[in-house]
Amino acid sequence: MSYSPTGTTPPSTPLWRRALLYALFAGFALWCVLAFQRDLAQISLAPFKEGWWAVAVAAGLSLFNYALRVMRWQWYMRRAGHRLPWGFTALAFMSGFAFTLSPGKVGEMVRARYYVPKGVPLSATTGAFFVERLLDLLVMIMLAAVAFAELQSYSHFLWVAIGLVLALLLSIAVMPWQRWATQLKTQRPRGWRAGLLTGVDMFAQSRQFLSPGLLLAGLAVGLVAWGVEAWGLHLVAQVVVPGQLTLPGAMGIYSIAIIVGALSFLPGGLGSTEAVMTALLYSHGIPMPQAILLTMVCRLLTLWLAVGIGWLCVWALRRQA
Repeated sequence: MSYSPTGTTPPSTPLWRRALLYALFAGFALWCVLAFQRDLAQISLAPFKEGWWAVAVAAGLSLFNYALRVMRWQWYMRRAGHRLPWGFTALAFMSGFAFTLSPGKVGEMVRARYYVPKGVPLSATTGAFFVERLLDLLVMIMLAAVAFAELQSYSHFLWVAIGLVLALLLSIAVMPWQRWATQLKTQRPRGWRAGLLTGVDMFAQSRQFLSPGLLLAGLAVGLVAWGVEAWGLHLVAQVVVPGQLTLPGAMGIYSIAIIVGALSFLPGGLGSTEAVMTALLYSHGIPMPQAILLTMVCRLLTLWLAVGIGWLCVWALRRQA
């Protein structure tokens, strides 16, 4: 991939790779059904006959999460000097969720292809994406700390995440990324050097989004956005197992599960996030069938809902093209 002043469009994922990825997901789902068939057979949806409102509210909280993150993304684009319509920003941002089932969610960077024609360089989009992911990880650490005493067995994941965030922030602040990017651009890099330039440019551009005011604002938005999703887990738990899971406990379980999923680098944290969430719910005294049910509902409303909306946004953007 060659570098150009306006940036480049990320290559689309080949159809066979996408088919293989979803086949792996289907295989994983089948394995879960076979491995937990006894517990799955004991799952009852009866609580939702009266408590359907909890699922509806939890879904609304997930939508609120997306709205807040779109707002934060618009702030970043304006900080980079690009004033874009809110409608386009929302569609382009949400389109990335269609590819959230990728290692580290890097597939969400596909949204960059919609920004390049608008005059937004790839470096600005990657820089904003990097800072967004970094702040989200920091928010998850803060939410996990709410119930740290209850999550001692997963504390090493928390310390790894803290170390990673501190190392990245320190590298952005200390390393001369902009000078290195300028030097690389003069060499007209090709092949792997172009990829190196993309990474260096991303770190160089990310500095503009880490000014004290914007950093604190972005962190505050992240705390509210992810906090309400964790609240959704608590609301659903109150219907399935009333009084069994506290709000701090729900926040700790949700955030630790997301952190482990992110550090596993599996597509969308699939498998690792579910396993940790189910195990933590079970450790809080929730019977395994109900723990599995809560995990399934939570992931449906926080992961698969986003993927579905993402594909709708991709379709809408393609119709506009």
